[in-house]
Amino acid sequence: MLRLFSLVLCLLFILPSVEAQDNYILGPGDKISIKVYGQEDLSVESLLGNSGEINYPFLGEIKLAGLTVKQVERLVSDGLKGDYLVNPNVYAQVVEHRPFYIHGEVKEPGAYSYNPGMTINQAIALAGGLTERASEDKIFLYKEGNNINQLKANLDTKVSAGDTIKIEQRFF
Repeated sequence: MLRLFSLVLCLLFILPSVEAQDNYILGPGDKISIKVYGQEDLSVESLLGNSGEINYPFLGEIKLAGLTVKQVERLVSDGLKGDYLVNPNVYAQVVEHRPFYIHGEVKEPGAYSYNPGMTINQAIALAGGLTERASEDKIFLYKEGNNINQLKANLDTKVSAGDTIKIEQRFF
C-alpha cells in the first residue's frame, strides 16, 4: 500500500514536468542533444547560438529555435529518411535550458538555470528569497523577446526560459 502511495506521488510530480518539457520551445542559449539509434556518428550535442541553428551531419545548418523537442525529432528523422536511412529512430532532449533572470528586491539577483514548470515563487527561492523591502504585489514579468511590455505577475505565475522577473519595493 505504501509503495502504491509513493508511486502515485511520484507520478503527480513527474507528469507536469514531462508535459512542460514537451511544450518547451527551443531558443538561443539552449543546449540540445540529438541521437539516432544505432548511428553513433549522427549523435550531436550542441548549444543554440543567436541564429538558433546547429550544424547537423548530412543535413547541414538546421534551424531549431522556435521548435519543440518532438518537432526537432521529426525534422531530423524526415531529413535522414530515404537518402541516408530507411527508418531512423531519432531521440532529442534539452541538456541545458537557457537561463531566466531575476532582479530588484531579491537577495541574490542574477541569471539562474531554468527548470520546466517553474513559478516565480520558485525563482525567488533560487535567488535567496525576498529582501525586507520587497513587495509581493509589485512583481513584473518580461517575456523573452518582449522587453517593452511588462506583465503584472504573482508568486504562482509560470516562468519560461529567457524571461526576466522584476520585484519592486513596497511602501512601508
